[in-house]
Amino acid sequence: MEKVILLINSTIEKFFKFFVLVFIVSLLLSCGGKEPVKKEEFNPVTYLQKADELINKKEYEEARKLLLEIKNRESAKEYAPLAQLKIADSYLKENEPQLAIVEYRKFIEIYPESTYAPYAQYSIAMAYFRQIDGAERGAGTAQKALEEFLKLEKMYPRHPYKEILPLRIQKCRNIIAEGELIIGKFYYKKGSYKAAVDRFEGIVKNYPDFKDLDETLYLLADSYKNLNMIDMTKQYVNLLKQKFPDSQFTKKAERIL
Repeated sequence: MEKVILLINSTIEKFFKFFVLVFIVSLLLSCGGKEPVKKEEFNPVTYLQKADELINKKEYEEARKLLLEIKNRESAKEYAPLAQLKIADSYLKENEPQLAIVEYRKFIEIYPESTYAPYAQYSIAMAYFRQIDGAERGAGTAQKALEEFLKLEKMYPRHPYKEILPLRIQKCRNIIAEGELIIGKFYYKKGSYKAAVDRFEGIVKNYPDFKDLDETLYLLADSYKNLNMIDMTKQYVNLLKQKFPDSQFTKKAERIL
């Protein structure tokens, strides 16, 4: 009886070991038989499309990750310039103009001969232009925008913005001149006529197309009168009559003399 029991136990033990062995082998075969997960193939066009979709959803950071990957991985560099441009555009849409300006400048530095370079330069100017906040606080920003618009004309004379650019430039010039006029009036009202003259003459010399040039000439003439410089007073009164015969300031200027 004891031998039978030992035989049964031995049989059970062998069966259990065999079962464990089969289970382990099956497990190894099932794991080894799985196909490896395929990574998504890099396609710059697809990445650009996905980045555009993310930007439209205002997921700017995720979009820029894809665009940076295009820049880093695209060996032909056919789409890398466009990716750089879209990075700059994304910052503008995110209302981060200073970061956008940095990226547009980077584009021009890396791809100065690109057909998109005029667009990048125009976008820099417009980033400043959109920040202009009136003559009192915006004259400095208008000066920066003006410099960038003029740089566009110099660097890319065949740019596609010839119709709108003169209007943008004129607005910048008017705001800068108006800012100078505000400062000049401040000195004029204080009785600091020499300081006022410096501002007014700067406007006459540098911004002869200023929309309020008639008022500037009148204040300049009157400032010279208060400095007892009659010859200069006459000079600017005559210039005012010549350029603006129908202005209300011309009539006021006649009373100065």
